[in-house]
Amino acid sequence: MKNSIFLLLLFFGQLCFAKDTPFNFLRYSGSARSSALAGAFVSIADDPSAMFYNPASVSTISTRNFSFTFFKHVLDVNSGSVSYHKKFERIGHFAVSATYTNYGSFDRTNSDGQLIGNFSANDFALGATYSNLLDTNLYYGATLKLISSNIDKYSSIAVAVDFGLLYLIPEKNTSIGFSILHSGTQLKTFDGNWENLPLDVRIGISHRLRGLPLLLNFNFYNLADRTNKFFDRFLKFSIGGEFYFGEYLNLRFGYDNNIRKYSGTTKDKEFIGFAAGLGLKFKEFNLDYSISQVGASAIFHKFSLYISL
Repeated sequence: MKNSIFLLLLFFGQLCFAKDTPFNFLRYSGSARSSALAGAFVSIADDPSAMFYNPASVSTISTRNFSFTFFKHVLDVNSGSVSYHKKFERIGHFAVSATYTNYGSFDRTNSDGQLIGNFSANDFALGATYSNLLDTNLYYGATLKLISSNIDKYSSIAVAVDFGLLYLIPEKNTSIGFSILHSGTQLKTFDGNWENLPLDVRIGISHRLRGLPLLLNFNFYNLADRTNKFFDRFLKFSIGGEFYFGEYLNLRFGYDNNIRKYSGTTKDKEFIGFAAGLGLKFKEFNLDYSISQVGASAIFHKFSLYISL
């Protein structure tokens, strides 16, 4: 059973390839913690927002079963996400999630360039997740998502499924994660032209060092994208580190090789591809913040709140 599920997920990921898509907002659904770790999050356990990277992680949530994230983009583009988890004895773990992005207001002009009003654009996705134990320390999970993208009076609706596996090795302080995200199809198109969803295949490992309060994370992502050379797809990787200072403070850093390589000019790199963040743990809630640079003038800020409901 275990081998069959893994081979099915791997085979499906190799058959499908991501292309340009109007649903790219799905790629940025993570929390402030995941952003600070540059998206190296597929192997993270016990975090309600990790379901956006690997639905199998839902089975490992022990505390803080609700998360809320606010994402400040460039200009007046803002987004947010929420997730909630609940365990049912003898049945498994269930979770619900939602992601929303608003792109602000745009001027509407006629064929002569005269201003005649304005319009808006937004995206949202709703998800339902199920996760359970497959074998000793091996968890699986799946998320069914309903997705909508809207521009003025035009809209597109899609349905997608996320699959994931998470293997914990407690004696080694190590976890290994694998996921296939946003696998699906449009149900309604903008103008009759069918478009793909941003299929994403990820694999990664997390390891907490012995004798040092540091959790290291390494991920490959977008492994389903077409590339001119086979090994070029492995250039899309991210590295993250999380330092633990006592029970109440975490400092985080991350590096995304793909963003660093393809964003900005050679002279304008500065901190492009790098991220950092801070996590504060209190008795009643956790609060996270992250900052990341993805372009010469594109600096993103994220805030996340975790509580128990």
